[in-house]
Amino acid sequence: MLLAIDTSTTAITVALHDGTRVVAESSVLDARAHGELVAPGIVEVLRQAGIAAADVDAVVTGTGPGPFTGLRVGIVTARTFALARAVPVHGLCSLDALAHDAARGALAGAERFVVATDARRKEVYWAGYRIEEGLPVAETAPDVARPADLAPLLDGRPVVGRGPVLYPDLLGPAADGAPLDVSAGWLADLAVQRLARGESLSDTTPLYLRRPDAVPSVAPVTVV
Repeated sequence: MLLAIDTSTTAITVALHDGTRVVAESSVLDARAHGELVAPGIVEVLRQAGIAAADVDAVVTGTGPGPFTGLRVGIVTARTFALARAVPVHGLCSLDALAHDAARGALAGAERFVVATDARRKEVYWAGYRIEEGLPVAETAPDVARPADLAPLLDGRPVVGRGPVLYPDLLGPAADGAPLDVSAGWLADLAVQRLARGESLSDTTPLYLRRPDAVPSVAPVTVV
């Protein structure tokens, strides 16, 4: 039983996957309440599945990229849950999960496309993907860019995520039914498939890609 958590986007999303399918999922849209909502999400999916925390065998967390405060909530929660239960914790790029969702739904049959999520500051987090053996493979490392700088790189590829919704003149139009935010269910499904192929997902390092908005101030030191 795999517990999946992602807080890299507007969605605070949690899911349980039994190795074959998603058995429970909870997602709430709130750009400023990741810390308050992720724990209730875990409680909810355990309730839906009718299991206890002790029944969870592993955890996977979306590693971003995402805004500093929201992203670290999910990663720290996943690490803490895994440590408390003495189970493995895995990490997976959140953009990969969005790509997996799109490839199985709105962009089924597409060979190449781009995922672009809201990075705030009038920028997007993005990566390009191609589909190989049914799974998304990143063609570019995750990056942060202004929509105007990303637009010339699209080369006709469709874009999924909140990027084309926020900047339709540059990145749109958004594909009908395409995912806007990460789904923990699709994050879990992709993790299960990659682990079954023998891939290592042991790295849970957050992909911040830039400095946080808030930094501590340092008072000047007076030497007397």
